[in-house]
Amino acid sequence: MPIKTPHLSVDGIIELYKDGVFEGIVLIERLNEPLGLAIPGGFVDIGESVETAVVREMKEETDLDVKIDYLLNVYSNPSRDPRFHTASVIYVCKAEGVPRGLDDAKEAIVFKKDDIPFERLVFDHAQILRDYLKQ
Repeated sequence: MPIKTPHLSVDGIIELYKDGVFEGIVLIERLNEPLGLAIPGGFVDIGESVETAVVREMKEETDLDVKIDYLLNVYSNPSRDPRFHTASVIYVCKAEGVPRGLDDAKEAIVFKKDDIPFERLVFDHAQILRDYLKQ
């Protein structure tokens, strides 16, 4: 009998810098359901570490080369994703450059911490960002 487990995903809170000055964090406008704003991320591939996955997913969705700063938390509430049960490892990352929406992201947008539109965030990303802002 096959083992059933939650889908493993990663998300990256990208702190964007320009010439060493903090510009804001990068969120994406999702191309697929559920529609809305989200922290960029995706699923971990078989044979891939979560650290490698978050760097890959950030590049695929925002065209940014990120450096992992620290692990924020793991979120695994069975109802956090309306599609199916996911467990997501959330990293805070740093990057420089101009984000572009690629792959599953229609658009990549930089928000100042005080301007995050929490009401437009999908999944449990509003809670994740609130936890991040408490740091």
